[in-house]
Amino acid sequence: MEQDYYTTLGVSKNASADEIKKAYRKLAMKYHPDRNPDNKEAEDKFKEAAEAYEVLGDLEKRKIYDRYGAEGLRSSGYSGPGNFEDIFSSFGDIFGDLFGFGGGRRQPSQGPIPGNDLRYDLTISFMEAVHGIEKEIDINKRDTCWTCEGSGIRPGHKSQTCPQCHGAGQVTRTQGFFSVRTPCPQCQGQGEIVTDPCEDCSGSGLLSKSKKVSLKIPAGVDTGARMRLRNEGEGGRKGGPPGDLYIVIHVETHEFFQRENDLIFCQVPLGMAQAALGCKLEVPTIHGKSSLNIPKGTQPGETFRIKGEGVPSLRGHGKGDMVIEIQVIVPKKFNKRQKELLEEFAEIESGGEGLPHESFLKKLLKGLGVDDSTKDN
Repeated sequence: MEQDYYTTLGVSKNASADEIKKAYRKLAMKYHPDRNPDNKEAEDKFKEAAEAYEVLGDLEKRKIYDRYGAEGLRSSGYSGPGNFEDIFSSFGDIFGDLFGFGGGRRQPSQGPIPGNDLRYDLTISFMEAVHGIEKEIDINKRDTCWTCEGSGIRPGHKSQTCPQCHGAGQVTRTQGFFSVRTPCPQCQGQGEIVTDPCEDCSGSGLLSKSKKVSLKIPAGVDTGARMRLRNEGEGGRKGGPPGDLYIVIHVETHEFFQRENDLIFCQVPLGMAQAALGCKLEVPTIHGKSSLNIPKGTQPGETFRIKGEGVPSLRGHGKGDMVIEIQVIVPKKFNKRQKELLEEFAEIESGGEGLPHESFLKKLLKGLGVDDSTKDN
């Protein structure tokens, strides 16, 4: 059974960001691996708390989770916080505050260093989202330096072992009963110091560059959807692979259509005579046009559903429906002939059982024991 993130952190669904963070800090302190060595149950609870915080501590992920649950998160590309190194890296501010050191627990990185993942927020139109589209975007990123091949060292030279950590890349600090390993402040966890930096990248191993990236956005995406482009992130160093690029989708609103999951909603204006007598309408849809039969006596606010005129399913399960709400329009001005016809209609209507409001008034007065024939005296 999938965990409920609110239950995992012990907070309500209306919890504030501060309450969520406070609850996570408490659980992280209780189940931290350094406090529970070789305790598989504590390790699992620590990972569960980290996953819950990564979702509920992020506004966009929390919105998706509240609306679509864990399945919606998976559809948007989320796969969890990863291993311990990922957890400490992602929540460095939490663990830095928690243990009084300026960072979490990182492993030494003398070997290949993978590039960082990048995020790109892309805004697309309503129609582009429901139909899908191919886009080309410009991204600015740091890529592996060709001169030093990401080592940061001037060609023909070598680095030196860090004198503070002696090549370990980490130093151990103790606070109370905690012993926490943190990146060495002198070599930033590299285990070595570059004394002859590459002139092109100034020793960073990376160079800034612009790149055009093509992506195919599938039909049916919505705000909060996330696409992953492998190896399009920041370049790696020391032979490490590049990171990934995550495209976060934002969809503009439409002046006529509204959307809820795979349903499309719209309001269609209708004249009084059309609503009363019935008619056949040609209505716009996200796929073009469709015919709709309006029956006699259609009331304001009445809805009709057109099958298959909604949003395509991201999983290929067909299309949703379109729901049309009728708005009966009462004109504010009439020409002479229109007024004559309406007055004639009113006379015919009042000659029978009476106008609706008159029938209602009679029933109300009768219920109150009032004789309506003398109500004006």
